[in-house]
Amino acid sequence: MATHPNDTTSRSGSIPTADGDETHSPSPSPLSLQPTRKVALITGITGQDGSYLTEFLLNKGYEVHGLIRRSSNFNTQRINHLYIDPHNAHKARMKLHYADLTDASSLRRWLDTIHPDEVYNLAAQSHVAVSFEIPDYTADVVATGALRLLEAVRSHISATGRSHIKYYQAGSSEMFGSTPPPQSETSPFHPRSPYAASKCAAHWYTVNYREAYGIFACNGILFNHESPRRGENFVTRKITRAVGRIKIGLQSKLFLGNLQASRDWGFAGDYVEAMWMMLQQEKPDDYVVATEESHTVEEFLEVAFGYVGLKWRDHVEIDKRYFRPAEVDNLKGDSSKARKVLGWKPKVGFEKLVKMMVDEDIELAKREKVLVDAGYMDAQQQP
Repeated sequence: MATHPNDTTSRSGSIPTADGDETHSPSPSPLSLQPTRKVALITGITGQDGSYLTEFLLNKGYEVHGLIRRSSNFNTQRINHLYIDPHNAHKARMKLHYADLTDASSLRRWLDTIHPDEVYNLAAQSHVAVSFEIPDYTADVVATGALRLLEAVRSHISATGRSHIKYYQAGSSEMFGSTPPPQSETSPFHPRSPYAASKCAAHWYTVNYREAYGIFACNGILFNHESPRRGENFVTRKITRAVGRIKIGLQSKLFLGNLQASRDWGFAGDYVEAMWMMLQQEKPDDYVVATEESHTVEEFLEVAFGYVGLKWRDHVEIDKRYFRPAEVDNLKGDSSKARKVLGWKPKVGFEKLVKMMVDEDIELAKREKVLVDAGYMDAQQQP
């Protein structure tokens, strides 16, 4: 089971971790036992994209270091299956360290300790609707956080001369906002939320550090990408979770907002490969990553509920609290540059993606049903 760095206990008992006991200063993680092995540093490693990227890089033979925030609750569920006790040094190629994009000193310290070849900045307060509720925090993490990490990379390069370090900044299709589709690398940004505005700032910070300091820094402007690991408060996963629970009899209603919002939805597992491809090029650049297909939330409902023989109109109700103050109507990417230059293209289509998510959430609902029947869970937690 994966544990946070510096934690000596977990829910399953005592497990030693990479960086020692929490009551002591963390000792530097050992560098790779194989000098030729590439080293990657990932912020946001516990998120959907971070977990898929970690799997991908480990399969490529990388040593992967992840920066995570301290929490009293374990939040490593998406990477637990990748965790190996660091005392098994010949096997443990993923290591976790405490840091935060709001703490510049921690970013610089781990860069100086780990000496990564590639840095992937995936960390963010990534929920668009929530960014309206906590705009200051969103800007501090998403925008200024990216600036702190870029400056840490620049300072590390200046101090060590390791100019080969490559940096990836996770952009978002939300930056385009109300710009008419299809949106490409040359389309103007018109952000419609604090999250989107913060991502725009992070994008231009990355461009600035590339141009001003010669850092190999790329922006990946990724359109919506989903998976069974998507957070449950994102509309796609909210839908597939509800489908699973309704099908198994644990839930009857699903409350949503704007059903006409249209998005370019792809599979997160495909998109992390594009991130890696950007950093393997001779020159740094910015790329849109998208399926080039757009579907409404209503279409997502049709596929998800229809897949299990249900009619979504029998279960879905509109709740105005889920409408955004400023709506983004239609996002559809033009990824021709990524397809031509990187040789990337999506492998998982829209319907396959939806069905993949529904399959996983039906299995999750079945496990929940066991707990409900045994009296360990309240079946009436949701209407």
